[in-house]
This record gives sequence, structure tokens and C-alpha cells, in this order.
Amino acid sequence: MNDTAFVNCYGQNTFSKWKRSWPTVKIVALILNIDTATSIGSVCLANDGEVLQLIRNAEQKDHAAKLPSFIQQVLDAARITARDLDAVCVSAGPGSYTGLRVGAATAKGLCYAWRKPLIAISTLKMMASGMINTAKERETLYCPMIDARRMEVFTAVYDAGLQPLLAPQALILDDSSYSEWLKTKQVLFFGDGAAKWQPALAHEPNALFPPYEISAAHMAPLADKAFGQNDFEDLAYFAPHYLKAFFHPGSK
Repeated sequence: MNDTAFVNCYGQNTFSKWKRSWPTVKIVALILNIDTATSIGSVCLANDGEVLQLIRNAEQKDHAAKLPSFIQQVLDAARITARDLDAVCVSAGPGSYTGLRVGAATAKGLCYAWRKPLIAISTLKMMASGMINTAKERETLYCPMIDARRMEVFTAVYDAGLQPLLAPQALILDDSSYSEWLKTKQVLFFGDGAAKWQPALAHEPNALFPPYEISAAHMAPLADKAFGQNDFEDLAYFAPHYLKAFFHPGSK
């Protein structure tokens, strides 16, 4: 079974660095988006925040091997070269230590080689953005959850305007987790860490668990906004947002 999926969202053959309208001038950014924070890796090419090409891989162990070819595939499918890109964006974490290192190293290497700025977007914020655009519920709260082993998750809580009500953190789930929001609001729990939390909230009417698949496409509008604000990372010092120290069973 092939766990790689390629989505062609391309609708034109030429790109412009500038889109002109009177009396203002708006920058249109062509951005390569990379996400390898979880078991599903993906690469997305977006123009003005709109997805042109998307390719996904569900085998985490293959992220490092397949990422370079995926990047070349989306560029080739769009008939562009690295020279046409305005920036590279990477999912900054939290998530898998190995996956985050693969994504960050690849994105930084491309930016050095291609002389492009680097944009970094929180993985949890990216997930929330994707679910908000899908659910379109303005009075609902959004809680992305990334599995961090046992009963721990990387999580945050956002409102429909992507304002954080609970800052991104590593959280060990217990009976009181999220209770202050569940009392008054519907909360959507989603991501690969949500399944182990669902049984504990089986009788909570405000807890909803919609299906969700992480995708670099959810990063596209956030990356476009960051580009417009010149919100770029320092290539020399950028590191993923791990949120907790790496643990190895053999370490002391």
C-alpha cells in the first residue's frame, strides 16, 4: 500500500512577485511549506496563502529520506524553480524530536542555499488554523493535541480568532484538564493525541472529537501573513520548539 498522496491544486503556469491593484500594492508570496512534526509529513507550495501543490507521506521513518524528493516534486509539478520562491516555512513544533530536526535542518539548508528567508509556524497553531477553517464555528474553542507518550500531550487552546487561551505546553492529562473551558463552551479536541483523551470525556456534551489529518497546507495562510509582516527567523539560531527535554531510555 502506498502511503504517499500527491494533490495537484495548481491552476496557473506563471507567478508574479507583485499583484497590483489601485491604489495599493500587495505582495504576493510564493512559499514552500514543510511539516514533519508528526507521523504524517507533508510539503505544500502556496501562492498568496492558497495551496497550489501538496504531497503527504504517512511513514514517519521515511521523512528524512523522502523530504528532498517531495520538495522537488511540488516544484516540478508547479513548473517553477527555487529561484521563484519568496520564502521557506517550517512547522516549528512541538512534536516528534526526530521529525522536527529533519524539518528544521532541511528548511534551514534550503534557505542558506537558495538565499531565502525562513518562516517558522507553531505546529499547534497550524493545526488549529486548519480545524478552524474546516469547522467554521465562531463560538467554539479549538484544542490541538499531539501525542507525547502515555497520558501526556503537546496541546494548546485557541479561540476562533486563533488567540491562545492556553499557551502551547506539554500537559499530563487528568480529570481537571480543560474543565474551565468545557463548563461554558464546546471544545474541539483533535490531532493524534486526542484519541486517548476521548474515553475520559465520553459523557461530556461540550467535548467533540472531529476527524483531523495534519497537513502543511494548514500552514499556508499563516506563513503568508508572517511573510507580509517580515516575521522571519534567524537562520543561525533558529531551533524547533520542543517544549520538553529529550528523553532516551538509556540516558541517566
